[in-house]
Amino acid sequence: MTSTRLLTIAIGASAALTLGACGSSDPLSSDGGSGDTIVIGSQDYYSNEIIAEIYAQALEADGHEVDRQFRIGQREAYIPEIESGSIDLFPEYSGPLLQFWEADTEARLSDDVYSALQEAVPDGLRVLDQSDATDQDSYVVTREFAQKWGLETIEDLSKVEGPITLGANSEAESRPNGPKGLKSAYGITAGFTPIEDGGGPLTIKALKDGDIQLAIIYTADPSIRTNDLVSLEDTKGLFLASHVVPVAADAVDDDAESTINEVSAAMTEDDLVELNQRSVDEELPAEKIASDWLADQDLD
Repeated sequence: MTSTRLLTIAIGASAALTLGACGSSDPLSSDGGSGDTIVIGSQDYYSNEIIAEIYAQALEADGHEVDRQFRIGQREAYIPEIESGSIDLFPEYSGPLLQFWEADTEARLSDDVYSALQEAVPDGLRVLDQSDATDQDSYVVTREFAQKWGLETIEDLSKVEGPITLGANSEAESRPNGPKGLKSAYGITAGFTPIEDGGGPLTIKALKDGDIQLAIIYTADPSIRTNDLVSLEDTKGLFLASHVVPVAADAVDDDAESTINEVSAAMTEDDLVELNQRSVDEELPAEKIASDWLADQDLD
């Protein structure tokens, strides 16, 4: 879920000073979980980094010491670090996280997914309150491609004559929402092209150029609207409900948990789209976006 940005030198320097506070070029170099410092991680995805920065600033405002370990990578890279205790707090997404720990889950709706996730979380970890904010996986096509073949739902892809190629991060090839899942749930055969920018500009360009016909892009990504793309309706629940949900270790005490739950309660789906829009359109660093949002919510 990464969006590549060409920031100005001044903004880039500000972001580096703020989010580079983890200190090492290796985002997992911290011992983690030691003392009273809460180690917060994030995916290598701008939206997830913004949420992680909101957690960090909210905790700091309440007197907690925080170690930022941002832009670690995708789930396959950072989940082992959470499970090992190197990371204490991480903003996650309920459905995809549940499928990581329980690939054959039958839960699909919000409450069912959250309940199943609470049961699936490994010992030593817990999920805090989930937010109303969602960032849902979706299959996306260009408006031109949708109109040409009359596409509104994923099932409508059966109308397409000729090969369909799905573009996404390489991890998606073996995930439940990759080509195998598409075939199993909808009977649609698709090839796969790895594009390592999490639905970012390279993926958008590949869609527009016709190099791929289908992409996985999160619904809160403003590029869907900006590029006039179409998210196909998932009528069979291939994509699980995906609410922002914090994963916490024992180092997150009751006071810190209360702070993070307040953040989750305040954040809405529209908020998340707006936060992402400020990153994409205004090219602001996560620190600024987070501090403004916390001030607006009177949580700073």
